[in-house]
Amino acid sequence: MVQLPDLSTLTRLPRPVYGQAEALPNLALGYRHSHPWLQFSYASHGVLDVHTDNGRYLAPPQRAVWIPAGVEHRVRCSAQTLIRSLYIATDAMPVTLGECRVVQVSPLLRELIRTFSLLPVEYEENGSDGRLASVLLDQLAAAPEVASMLPLPSDPRLQAITNHLQQQPDDTTTLTGWAKRLDVSEKTLSRLFSQQTGLTFRLWRQRLRLFHALPLLEQQEPVTDVALACGYESISAFISAFSQQFGCTPGEFFKE
Repeated sequence: MVQLPDLSTLTRLPRPVYGQAEALPNLALGYRHSHPWLQFSYASHGVLDVHTDNGRYLAPPQRAVWIPAGVEHRVRCSAQTLIRSLYIATDAMPVTLGECRVVQVSPLLRELIRTFSLLPVEYEENGSDGRLASVLLDQLAAAPEVASMLPLPSDPRLQAITNHLQQQPDDTTTLTGWAKRLDVSEKTLSRLFSQQTGLTFRLWRQRLRLFHALPLLEQQEPVTDVALACGYESISAFISAFSQQFGCTPGEFFKE
């Protein structure tokens, strides 16, 4: 694998598409950062968890996260995660990205990313390597968006709830319980959840729990253990919720 220089040392990309392959440690990156280029963050193994001010974007190996230029973010992943990020000049993409999004990674796109990561940093733009980069850009632009984002609120009262649940997704405290704890009406909390996340409290917590399950399932943890760790009392309830969110069972999802 080609060893690439630190991005912070670059003032411009050496080519319209710049490939990077690296394994990150089992730690949250302790700083918010941004890039002057588009970033296509993809993990061939493991699950990426990209945080921005607006939400969390999760991407197991079948998916990837688009991060627009200038958007501050940080990334979490397990020690086993193998990241193959692509950095792309904004004028090289035929579409404009206004916000982060999660997209499906097809088998063809996965192989294009893998093959591109083996090219020299300064690949020959007018030869076969340049044609490969062009095909890669076309496939990146065509990758369909999927719902894999957990919206985060800005209200401090809601943040107290969502921050706690992200640490303890199996917490079963109801919205009524949170209202009493925060000394605010349940109606107010319910209204704020809908306004700031587009989801009810119940649906937001369900999505959080399913996102929490993805890294555990990708590491082949037993489904029963994952369901319990995510606050589900039965496997059937967990599988039903997972199927509603992702369109397939946990076993089918990770066989893709």
